[in-house]
Amino acid sequence: MNVQKLPWAGIRVTSGTSAVVIDPLYNFPTKYGSSNEPLFPLRAFGPANAVLITHEHGDHFDPAAIIDAYGPNVPVFLPAESVAVALAAGLTNATGASVGEAFRIGAFTATATYSVDGVGDCQVAWVVDDGERRLFHGGDTLWHGYWWKIAKAFGPFDAVCLPVNGAILERPDMTPFSGMPITLIPEQAVAAAVVLGAKRLVPIHHTAIHKPPLYRQTDDWQGRLRSSADGKMEVALLASKESITL
Repeated sequence: MNVQKLPWAGIRVTSGTSAVVIDPLYNFPTKYGSSNEPLFPLRAFGPANAVLITHEHGDHFDPAAIIDAYGPNVPVFLPAESVAVALAAGLTNATGASVGEAFRIGAFTATATYSVDGVGDCQVAWVVDDGERRLFHGGDTLWHGYWWKIAKAFGPFDAVCLPVNGAILERPDMTPFSGMPITLIPEQAVAAAVVLGAKRLVPIHHTAIHKPPLYRQTDDWQGRLRSSADGKMEVALLASKESITL
């Protein structure tokens, strides 16, 4: 199994001739201005047999880019509550996924599992297994109590892709402001990876977006991540287009 980093929170996973992408992004959400990391058309990463989406936020679900790269009929799996959004955007082969549902995609079995969204929207995490290696992608989850259930059902993992930027929002529709992060902070990402029995932690959901006060990334996330993970697991900090083999 090979894991390639896409911008922001996306990854492309390959095994033999099979490939899936999770949360691929090219069209950057305009409310955040311009991206702080390079963005690439999805076709630059190669084909995909299917697309897995954790939730419908614009920085995780980019229907126009998906259609442009893979065509409108590519299989797209996303939370059941978001299927209507996918169909309205022109994706003709969208399947709703609830926690515990598994789908066969070429060499992979992709299973939707628990994730908790920082602003209360519907979200799932994805477990991708090719029969030899197992990967977890948590979307932009915050800390929750499901880690132990996930570990019991699917662990240990060869790699876990977890958000690390501890984002704090000050959105006009979310007043009064809480000052609390809506995604995992670095230390929480390491703690989750420990519970999941991960050999490697692949940081996602960082760098591209930092627009205070609307969206503020936590300070020194790289240093804190490495310090917290020291002696516990490998941290595979990948730039877009870089990859690792599990």
